[in-house]
Amino acid sequence: MSDNTTKIKSWIEANKNKGIRLLKKLVQEPSLQGNERSSQAIVIEKCRQLGMVIDIWEPNGTELLKHPYFVSPRTNFTDSPNVVAVLKGTGGGKSLLLNGHIDVVPEGDITQWEMDPYSAEIKNGRLYGRGSTDMKGGNVALIMAIQAIKETGIKLKGDIIFQSVIEEESGGAGTLATILKGYKADGAIIPEPTGMKIFPKQQGSMWFKIEIYGRIAHGGTRYEGVSAIEKSMIVIEHLLKLEMIRNGAINDPLYKNTPIPVPINIGKINGGTWPSSVPDVVTIEGRMGVAPDETIEHAKSEMQQWLNKLPEKDPWFEEHPVGLEWFGARWVPGTIDPDHELMNILKDSFKKVKGKEPVIEASPWGTDGGLLTAVGNIPTIVFGPGTTEVAHYPNEYVELDKLFEAAEIIAETILTWCEVSEDEEE
Repeated sequence: MSDNTTKIKSWIEANKNKGIRLLKKLVQEPSLQGNERSSQAIVIEKCRQLGMVIDIWEPNGTELLKHPYFVSPRTNFTDSPNVVAVLKGTGGGKSLLLNGHIDVVPEGDITQWEMDPYSAEIKNGRLYGRGSTDMKGGNVALIMAIQAIKETGIKLKGDIIFQSVIEEESGGAGTLATILKGYKADGAIIPEPTGMKIFPKQQGSMWFKIEIYGRIAHGGTRYEGVSAIEKSMIVIEHLLKLEMIRNGAINDPLYKNTPIPVPINIGKINGGTWPSSVPDVVTIEGRMGVAPDETIEHAKSEMQQWLNKLPEKDPWFEEHPVGLEWFGARWVPGTIDPDHELMNILKDSFKKVKGKEPVIEASPWGTDGGLLTAVGNIPTIVFGPGTTEVAHYPNEYVELDKLFEAAEIIAETILTWCEVSEDEEE
């Protein structure tokens, strides 16, 4: 074990309580969309203590609106600041971007929680609260990795660029704003809740709306009308066939444990105006998964072409084609070569800390990594503590031991990727 590895391990072991206190503070601030400022203030103060160069700004929604990958329910980001903090290296090494989002989803039905969603209560080695696993636990792992390097006197050649961004849960406007402001690096890690698995590939997704048309009539003579509800059953069956075809074309070992790598989910149906009337319009809304090596444009085109085949199922659709609209949230897919240098370094760091091989899989959901890859051209890996199974759910939690292990693994990765400088600490 190298001297620097020993330093990092010892520092994290000795400072676990500090990490827990930081996480408690962050979870106790309900950083819902439009209310991120107080949580970001905690992050800013921590980065100031570490002597990092800090950039704080509220993204310009008017400018972001011009970008083809911008998606958000809002364009006014008042009280929703982005935070980027840089630990400058001595020069000559590769830079690493550490990206985490500060926004959380609403807590939902409070009665389903066993404790206050923002209590940050600790039980049996788990810290509970909204955002603990998705992804404030991951953010604290990043900060602890940086702090371990800084406070043990290790100097790096390459820069560390830490980002605490807004809007990930709505499609990534915060990360897009950092890219457009010029923040890029030779590689990136996003500590979303992967359950300590390493994700070199991440699915994208987008929301769609399909309108199906019928012909209204009195319910007593329904044979004179055409039920849009009955036609919607044909459309849904058709969509499920497309899902089967798209997933049948995926032959990627990273998806071996995922039954449906890129699902087409019908999440909402609305139709009809009166129980005694034949419904003339039905609207279905859903989510379409996009494969890691596929473009959003290709997935959209494939959906449209497939819907154009509906007249083969029912002649009604020849004269009454369905309407397709893409709206709302969207996450860009992303991929990194599984043999990329950053992947190999992260895997080696994992083995050094955990004493076993990591599990390598493809992400079943989207992250801001797709934007970093597609727009920023930054090789990006998703890896962090926390588990998907409790993200967005009541009684969300993160296992504290996993948080500290992730911090140590990420710190080890930084040392190798950015390279340790021979300069003495001033």
